[in-house]
Amino acid sequence: MPSKLRIAFLTHEPFYPPSGGGSAEAVYLVEEMSRRGHAVHVFGPKIPDADHVVKKFNVTLHQFQKWEMGRYAKLRNFKYLAYPFFLERMVATAAQETKFDLIFSQHAISAVAAGKLKNKLGVPVVMNFPDLLTGFMETWPSYVAPKPLVHALMRYEMSLPVRYAVDGVCAISDEFTGRLAARGYAREKICPIYYGYDAQAFPLRGQLPLPGQSPVVVMHGSFDAHHLGQIAFDAVKTVVARKPETIFRFVGRRTTGLEKFLQRVQTIPGFKSDVPGFTPYAEVSKQLASATVGIVPYEESAGTHCAFVAKIVEYVATGLPTVCTPLKSVQGYFKNDPLVKFAGFDGVSFGNKILDWLDAPTASWQPHAESSSARVRAELDWQPLCRKAVDFVEKIQSGI
Repeated sequence: MPSKLRIAFLTHEPFYPPSGGGSAEAVYLVEEMSRRGHAVHVFGPKIPDADHVVKKFNVTLHQFQKWEMGRYAKLRNFKYLAYPFFLERMVATAAQETKFDLIFSQHAISAVAAGKLKNKLGVPVVMNFPDLLTGFMETWPSYVAPKPLVHALMRYEMSLPVRYAVDGVCAISDEFTGRLAARGYAREKICPIYYGYDAQAFPLRGQLPLPGQSPVVVMHGSFDAHHLGQIAFDAVKTVVARKPETIFRFVGRRTTGLEKFLQRVQTIPGFKSDVPGFTPYAEVSKQLASATVGIVPYEESAGTHCAFVAKIVEYVATGLPTVCTPLKSVQGYFKNDPLVKFAGFDGVSFGNKILDWLDAPTASWQPHAESSSARVRAELDWQPLCRKAVDFVEKIQSGI
C-alpha cells in the first residue's frame, strides 16, 4: 500500500458543481484520491457553499477570488491567460506551510503553473490533459482566432510536458498520446485514461419511445463554438426535408453558440425544436431516454480529433443509436459498436446517417443495446478510469 500523499490538485475551472465539458472529471479523480487516504488540496476558482464541498470530498480548498472564473464568465480567454501566474503564487504560498508530495494539474491552463512549480518546489508533477484545449480554436472564425496564432498556441500546449520535464502525463485519448509522443515526450510516461461518465447517472433505458411518436434527435452538452456549426445546420436541413415531423432537442445551457444556431435553423421550413435549457447532470439521461437518435456533429479540428467525447459514451450507455463525425479518438473505440454510425465531416452525410437510424427497424439494433451499454459501463465508468489514473500517479510519486 503506497504511503499517504499530500497532493496539490490544480484546476482553472470551479471544482464543484462541475460546469460542463472536462470539469466533471476533476470531481471523480479527487474522490478516488481521497478514498485512498491522500490529503488533497484543491487550488481553483471560488465556488459556492465551500464548507459543504470540503466535507463532501474531504479536501482542503484554496480559492482564487481575484475575479470570476468559469466557462461562461465574461472575458474568459483573457482571464485564462493571466490565471496561471496567480495560481502558481497560491500554491507556492501554501507550500510554505504544507510540504506537498506531488502536484497534479487538470487541463493545460493549470499545467502552465504546475510546470513552473516543479523546479520551484522540487516535487513530482503529473499533468492531466482532458482535451487539447487550444485545438478547438481551429474552428473559430479567423478574425477571432487567426490560424498562425492558434497553431502557435497548440504547439505551446503540446510542448508543456517536455518544456518542464514533468514526471508523467494522463491523456484523454490514444490520438492525444500519439501527438505528445511526436512532440518528444516519452510514451512510457503517458497514461491514456480516456474520458468517462457516471454509470449510475446514465443507466440503460428501460422503455423505448412509443411507436407513432414524432422522432426526437437529441444533443446535450456545453454548446461551445465547435459543437454547432455548418455540419449540424446542413444535417438538420437534410433530415427536415425528408422527415419534417422530426424534433431536435438541445439539452444544456442556452449559450451564445446555441442561441445563434437556433436563430439560424429557424429559417428551415418545418424545423421543430425542444430546448429544455440547463439540466442537472443526474437528470440528463431522462432527456436521452425518450429520444430516438443522439448526435455528435463536431466540426473537424485537432481539438475534436483528440477529444474522447463524453456525449457518445453517454448515448451508448443509455442504449441510444448515435451518429458522430469521424473523430479519430472515439472512432477507434466505437468503430465496431452496432449503436454508432460515423458520418463524414459534412452535414449531408451526417443527416443521411440520422435518417438511416430513423428508418431502421428497432429489431435491427435493440438486441445490441444491452451489450453496448455493458461495455462502456465496465470500461468507461469514472471509477475504473480514475483508479487507473491514481494508480499511475502513485507509481510516479514512488519512482516506480
